[in-house]
Amino acid sequence: MNERIRELVEKSYIYDRQNDSSFFDKEKFAQLIVAECAKVILETPVSNTEIDAMHRIRDSVKQHFGVEL
Repeated sequence: MNERIRELVEKSYIYDRQNDSSFFDKEKFAQLIVAECAKVILETPVSNTEIDAMHRIRDSVKQHFGVEL
């Protein structure tokens, strides 16, 4: 597992004040992974003529997984 995935795992723990404990939120982790994929898509070097396509691909991936645009 690479360092970035470890960071996303850590961000996926939610503190429950009522029980004074933390739990792993699978849905949050999935959303973070999809958002990270969308970020990688946009950071991929492309020519000016491909920029619109990159935005559409990013939005399609996020929409497919139900992550906010």
